[in-house]
Amino acid sequence: MQKFTLMLLSLVLLAPLGIDLYLPTLPDIALGLNTPVSLIQTTIPIFLLVMGLGQLVTGPLVDNYGRKPIALLGLALYVVGSAVAATASNWPMFLSARLIQGCAVCCSAVVAFSGVRDRLSGDAAARAYGFLNGALNIVPALAPLLGGLLASAFGWRAPFWFLCAYGLLIALIVLLWLPETRPADTLRVRGVPLAQYGAILRQPRFLAFAFANAGALGMVLTYVSLAPQVLMNEGGLTPIQFSFAFGANGFWIMLVSAFVNKTIRKAGRPFCLAMGFVTMLAGALLLFAGMHLLPQTMQAHWALYMLPVAVSVAGLAFTVGPATSYALEPYQQQAGVAAALQGFIQMAGGAAGSLLIVMLPVAEKSALALMMLAGAALALIAWRCSRKMHGSLTALK
Repeated sequence: MQKFTLMLLSLVLLAPLGIDLYLPTLPDIALGLNTPVSLIQTTIPIFLLVMGLGQLVTGPLVDNYGRKPIALLGLALYVVGSAVAATASNWPMFLSARLIQGCAVCCSAVVAFSGVRDRLSGDAAARAYGFLNGALNIVPALAPLLGGLLASAFGWRAPFWFLCAYGLLIALIVLLWLPETRPADTLRVRGVPLAQYGAILRQPRFLAFAFANAGALGMVLTYVSLAPQVLMNEGGLTPIQFSFAFGANGFWIMLVSAFVNKTIRKAGRPFCLAMGFVTMLAGALLLFAGMHLLPQTMQAHWALYMLPVAVSVAGLAFTVGPATSYALEPYQQQAGVAAALQGFIQMAGGAAGSLLIVMLPVAEKSALALMMLAGAALALIAWRCSRKMHGSLTALK
């Protein structure tokens, strides 16, 4: 099972690598393509929006054709998208590359999360989702530094050639060793299963947990989108210092996720959801306090951004594993469809929420604090829903 989980992790890593590896090179990409850096920054939420929307299509595909073929299709798209980004000569070409990559990672994400649901359930599934989430944070811990070093040595195109090589390597691993886990009694669908999506969306329980994930992701995405401006332009950090600060936060989430995996066994999933609410609320309050209670000369210090962020992103670790397992638990015969819909709400909802918050006419730190509050509110709703659940669950028809 450990080997299987690690292979799923290699697929899930495609998405954060596609975001974090090129963060330190955003100004260089803008200069190289003669495009405003603000346009290059929009490729982060656009990437996630495409990933979320695409899962509505790939969900039925993994149920109809199996997990492994769709994983290979996604990897092929990822390699193509990375190569196009590495050779882009203008903004439309670069944007097209990011759209292709977004389509690719929606395939790999649905395969990974439906694969966990195929093999595990209950607290065991929650721990697996928590492991994937925790291990994912090695990417924000190391990818910006790796991307910065590659760009310094070989130019801004080098990180995308790295992604191309990674995609080829994982495709070989999947082809040779990833087992097909689709259950024999999986319900097949024709086209986009609107009726099935509608039936799942009518379940308040599913919505509560899916939107809790969306709120946590939106909070982290807002932090990631605003971090270069706050830490480098306002806080005075160099690109390398930014990479280390950004990476340290990734290691922190990984440690918290390891703690959460143990906490699930001892205290249960409802307790973890409650802690998600508490930590995101505490992060928002600390951020507001730093903005309004400290002297003006201290407010630009990078630590007054990163410390509240460290508290709040712990809420992501506490929320995602339990919420995902609760959301998908009733859908053993519809794992691909349910995982796709959950992923769509998480990715598209989180990205849309982040975009709306960032577009508000408020300072960057205020925008992040508001998104933290939204994430805390959604985690609170999920916790209250989990408190009402008793006994075991069977598949919903």
